[in-house]
Amino acid sequence: MPRPKRDFQLEVYFSKWEFAARYHLTASDAQSISLRELLAYASPADRERFQELHLGYTQTFGAPTLRAAIAATYDSLEAEDILCFAGAEEAIYIAMQVLLSPDDHCIVTTPNYQAAETLPLSICAVSGVPLDEDNGWALDVDRIKAALRPNTKLISINFPNNPTGAIASHSAYSDLVELCRIRGIWLFNDEVYRLIERAPELRLPQAADTYERGISLNVMSKSYGLPGLRIGWLAARDRDFLLQCERYKHFLSICNSGPSEVLAEIALAARQPILARNRGIVRQNVALLGEFFAGFPELFDWREPDGSCVSFVRYRGADGVETFTRRLVEESGVLLLPASVYRSDLGPVPTDRFRIGFGRLGLSEGLVVMRDWLVRNAR
Repeated sequence: MPRPKRDFQLEVYFSKWEFAARYHLTASDAQSISLRELLAYASPADRERFQELHLGYTQTFGAPTLRAAIAATYDSLEAEDILCFAGAEEAIYIAMQVLLSPDDHCIVTTPNYQAAETLPLSICAVSGVPLDEDNGWALDVDRIKAALRPNTKLISINFPNNPTGAIASHSAYSDLVELCRIRGIWLFNDEVYRLIERAPELRLPQAADTYERGISLNVMSKSYGLPGLRIGWLAARDRDFLLQCERYKHFLSICNSGPSEVLAEIALAARQPILARNRGIVRQNVALLGEFFAGFPELFDWREPDGSCVSFVRYRGADGVETFTRRLVEESGVLLLPASVYRSDLGPVPTDRFRIGFGRLGLSEGLVVMRDWLVRNAR
């Protein structure tokens, strides 16, 4: 595959600031836990299995027991419908390579996680369909229909969305699935924030459960708060597609980390308390953000997102969001992601917003510092 035409802007920005800034207020994951805390959830047998694990190669598809544990988080899938990867990024890369060819056309919603568009763009023609900013970042299926071409092979969506936290309505999602079914189009949904919704009734069914050509992407990093495990997966009912992806994986990671696979199994077995804890942190932090932004109505437009632990907040200051976020991190150590990180090659994305993350503990301390900086710099 040719090298992508531009750098991964989010990762470039993070390479400079993620570990240098004192207050990381734009993290995209839920609060992590220590190895000791995770092993406390394990049964005696699983704890012994982890401690006695032989550090050899693992199966390319992923350990059968891990795949079974992942399949249990879906309504209709089996272990054979799961393929594991070293995180979500490898899964996106391989899925695009397997599904797309230079003669194809792909549709991607915006704003997005940059890999969702940059990787397809390195292969074929891609059209961007913006979420409706004026309607809570809603998915407009009519816009999808208008972007269709005779050679449209894939539609790529992301709900709950990064960076907006929006979730498509059930009716719009159903209409999109039906559109894909009629046209035989693959539907790829990045579902890494699923299970952190503002309300359970907003939760969408998973693409792999819903549609025979639906592909669900997920990972232990976001809702589970375990990015250090580097365990992600694709779920799909088309096993030939998964087999092609497995063949491609032979040229990349080959297999996952054995210790990480066992730890992911332990986390999935304990998913109810882990997710309940993370949802509780998100609820508390959303309340803190509502109170904080209410104190600066002239500077910020804040709307509680439908799901995830990130939101795309509008900044109204005369200096502009790029200057604001740069000065904020340089002068106070508070890190936010400016809109430029979410620039798209597929069409305009709002330039007056920043991403804030609220899945981790310690948000209140960072907000105190940010408030003091704003007061000192009030014009």
